[in-house]
Amino acid sequence: MVATIRYEDIVKVPKALLHDHLDGGLRPATIVDLAAEVGHELPTTDPGALGRWFADAADSGSLERYLETFAHTVAVMQTAPALRRVARECALDLAADGVVYAEVRFAPEQHLERDLSLDEVVEAVLAGFAEGTAQAVEAGLTIRVGTLLTAMRHAARSQEIAELAVRHRDAGVVGFDIAGAEAGFPPTRHLDAFEYLQRENFHFTIHAGEAFGLPSIWQAIQWCGADRLGHGVRIVDDIAPDGSLGRLAAYVRDKRIPLELCPSSNVQTGAVDSIADHPIGLLRDLRFRVTVNTDNRLMSGTSMSREMSLLVETFGYGWKELQWFTINAMKSAFIPFDERLRIIDEVIKPAYAKLLA
Repeated sequence: MVATIRYEDIVKVPKALLHDHLDGGLRPATIVDLAAEVGHELPTTDPGALGRWFADAADSGSLERYLETFAHTVAVMQTAPALRRVARECALDLAADGVVYAEVRFAPEQHLERDLSLDEVVEAVLAGFAEGTAQAVEAGLTIRVGTLLTAMRHAARSQEIAELAVRHRDAGVVGFDIAGAEAGFPPTRHLDAFEYLQRENFHFTIHAGEAFGLPSIWQAIQWCGADRLGHGVRIVDDIAPDGSLGRLAAYVRDKRIPLELCPSSNVQTGAVDSIADHPIGLLRDLRFRVTVNTDNRLMSGTSMSREMSLLVETFGYGWKELQWFTINAMKSAFIPFDERLRIIDEVIKPAYAKLLA
C-alpha cells in the first residue's frame, strides 16, 4: 500500500538519475571551506545558514535568478583539488541516497579562472568521481557515475566542448549537453557541435522546454537530433485538455524520447506552479518516457529520495510507479546497453520485486 511507503524506505531502494548538475549539488560546508581557501566572499560562512540561503535565493520563480546562485559554487570550483573534492563528495552523497546510476553534468568552460586547461578540469572531475565511487564501495554502497560535459548556450565554445567530450569518452564522459537561459539562445546556434557529435556516434541531451516552450523542444529534436530532453516539461503545451496529443507531443511519445523532469526545480524556476500542478502525472498517465531527477540538489534542497517522496505524497504513487520511473531512467542512460540491462536486471528489479511481492 502507498501509505506504507516511508521516506527512509525510499532511500534504500535503487534509483537512477540522469539530470544532476555538479555545481548545483555542493555540500554547504564544502563551499565554506573552499571559499576560505580562495578568498571568495559568501553571504554567510555558517554552513546551515548558507544552505538555507541557496534554497531561498533559488526559490524565486525565475530561471535567470535561479542561475545567479551558481556564481558562488562555480567560484570555489576553480582548482583541480577543489573539483576533485566536489566530484568525490557528489558520488558519495548520491550513493548514500540509494542512487546506483547517475549522470552528473558540468560546464568545463566555467572552471578556467585559475589557469586550468579544459582537459585538466575534466580529468580532475573524473578522478573525483572515481575516488567517490571507490569509497562508496568500501562503505558497502554501489554507484556508477557517468559524466556529461555541458556547453553554455549563450557562449561560443560548444564545438570545443563537444570535441573535449569525445576526447574523454573512454575515461568516463558519456554525453554532452547545452545549458543556460533558453530565451534568445536557441539550440540551433550550436548546430555544428551537434552534427559533429552525431558523426562521432556520441550521445547528447539538450536543455529544452524548461523556461521556453514548444519551439525550443522542436528545435532540440528535429534540428539538433537530441537523444533526450533536459526538462522538456513544456511538451504539455502540445497536449489538449482531453489528453489528445499534438504532432510534436505525439512524436516525442512515439519515439520514446526521454524527458528529464525535475519536479522541485521546475517549481522554483516558475516552469510550473506547484508539485501538484506538475504535468509529470499527466505525462506518466499518457506513457511518455518520464524520468525523475534532482537538477540542483543544493539550490532545491533536494535528493532523489525527496523527489520520489514528493510524488508519492502528491500523486499517491506506490512502488510500482517508482520502479517504472527508475527503469525508464536506466533504459535512457548514455552507457552501453549491456551495462544498462545488467543494472536493471541485477540491481533494480530484484530490489523492487521484494517490495511488490
